[in-house]
Amino acid sequence: MIPLYMDEHVPRADQLKRAFFTSDDDLLVEAAKRQKTGQEFHGVIYAHPLKVSIGKCIKELETLSTNGNSEEIRNQVIFLPI
Repeated sequence: MIPLYMDEHVPRADQLKRAFFTSDDDLLVEAAKRQKTGQEFHGVIYAHPLKVSIGKCIKELETLSTNGNSEEIRNQVIFLPI
């Protein structure tokens, strides 16, 4: 069975031209697959749940959103903390 986010949320994020923020390893696998096959995606921002606090994630997501643009993370995986 395909997880809901893979079947519905990933295509929706692509449609909206939005990056994914996740702590789900399966989404890292999907991003790597897309990178290897050349399939476009709008980026994945990953935080391991035991290595980064929620507060730190929020601060770093705010920094990314105010100091960057969506094209900079297109087809990329960014690991938090930066």
